[in-house]
Amino acid sequence: MPAKPSNRPLLSLVAATLAVAATAATPLSAAHAVNGSPLSAAVSPTTVAPGNRVALHLRGCGTSSGRAASSAFGEVRLRAGSSFDSLSGSATILRGASTGVHPVTFECGDFGGTRVTVSLQVAPGAARGGEGGSIGAVSPAQIAIGGTLAASALGTGIWILRRRARTS
Repeated sequence: MPAKPSNRPLLSLVAATLAVAATAATPLSAAHAVNGSPLSAAVSPTTVAPGNRVALHLRGCGTSSGRAASSAFGEVRLRAGSSFDSLSGSATILRGASTGVHPVTFECGDFGGTRVTVSLQVAPGAARGGEGGSIGAVSPAQIAIGGTLAASALGTGIWILRRRARTS
């Protein structure tokens, strides 16, 4: 009787694919400790074209308001979010914003509070219409992840079919 083929290479490929997909999907964020409690900020999406919107989140301030400022969108007031100690807001990227990396500085309270800075990538392109700008551009990383997942599914299907053909 022939030796049973191992699923170990297939499982390793699936695990690696899921790990890459998880890291590519996370928003860009930064963390900083304030009085022992972690201060964290995030911008989502991390890459955006002029005219599109970004969500801004700040957690750990212990205040009911804050602000975020960047050369990509100006200054935005952050309000208390849905959970305790969470501030949020949104901003529209200026149509004239230069492409490249723009720092986004989050500040607890109105002025003079604790600050944390994250980066926002402004990509060339125009705002998309028709869907209200809710659908952003597809990044090369997303294309690579999708291609890897499709190739993995195809390879798994072929492997199963060949295995069935051998056992019948």
